[in-house]
Amino acid sequence: MIAIGCDHAGFKLKSEILSYLDKKKISYRDFGAYSDDSCHFPFFASLVATAVQKNECERGILICGTGIGMSIAANKFKGIRAALCMDEYQARMAKRHNNANILVLAGRITPKEKAQDIIDIWLNENYLEGKYETRNQLIRRIEEGGSMSGTNYKDMAFVFDHPLIQHKISIMRDKNTNTKEFRELVKEVSTLMGYEVTRELPLEDIEVETPIAKTTVKVLSGKNVGFVPILRAGLGMVDGLLTLIPTAKIGHIGLYRDHDTLEPVEYYCKLPEDAHERMIILLDPMLATGGSASAAIGFLKQRGVKNIKLMSIIAAPEGIEKVHKDHPDVNIYCACVDKELNTNAYIVPGLGDAGDRLFGTK
Repeated sequence: MIAIGCDHAGFKLKSEILSYLDKKKISYRDFGAYSDDSCHFPFFASLVATAVQKNECERGILICGTGIGMSIAANKFKGIRAALCMDEYQARMAKRHNNANILVLAGRITPKEKAQDIIDIWLNENYLEGKYETRNQLIRRIEEGGSMSGTNYKDMAFVFDHPLIQHKISIMRDKNTNTKEFRELVKEVSTLMGYEVTRELPLEDIEVETPIAKTTVKVLSGKNVGFVPILRAGLGMVDGLLTLIPTAKIGHIGLYRDHDTLEPVEYYCKLPEDAHERMIILLDPMLATGGSASAAIGFLKQRGVKNIKLMSIIAAPEGIEKVHKDHPDVNIYCACVDKELNTNAYIVPGLGDAGDRLFGTK
């Protein structure tokens, strides 16, 4: 189903498009406006964008005088890719390259016949994934509040540069920070990162009664999330995330890096029975070569887990590249991307061995 909306300047073209959709037997939901009386376009952009965002409608069409205002307003909504198309070529590229889920038309510029051709192409073109999906993931990275500063644009990682996170990591890096302080800082940084990593958890409506009145509110929906630390350093991140979601289930993956081959070796893996129904956040404070993280993601997939996110505090470009190459469907979240790995595969400048610093070992 298509959600369609307009303002007063797009009302005439919208009426013509509705007749065309009826003729083509294409189902739609009309969100207004319902006349050419002067009105404010952001209201109708919001209605259509929300319907698409919530999957109440598969796609949307918005129309205003130039199409510019509707495009700006609709693209403020997370997950919306609204494309203003003035001709058939733009319509084709909007779907092929950008997988646009809202088509925007210019009611005072685009003739009825041209609008119909644009709609036909946009509805029937196929999205070409590959490199275009990488680019669209970069857009989602911006939506998540991640920064691209300090990383190669090809590195598919959400980098959180919040001042509190950066301040705490600076203390973690200091070799004079003791075990107790280091452990507390890992917990605090994990909590701060967790707010963004869990942003896409599904919600459902329930009714509650406040001291004033009954109202509909949103709560987490269904079986939501599980945390899987890579032993042993990943354990230090668990408590910080449990602060946010204390009901989350926890699995464990035990890996160690062979000091000669630098390859990951599995020695333990136990997951919740319903892990395949949950969003699993894989935890490893240091993403160095990426070998262990990539292997752990592979183990999760072998056990039927499909929705996986990798959360690390500090990453090296080599590790990001490795994980993204092996598992391009897995989003990587980190707080810092450091310069490189040294000859011993430690992150530079890094913070040393996170496991040793967490547990006071060497």
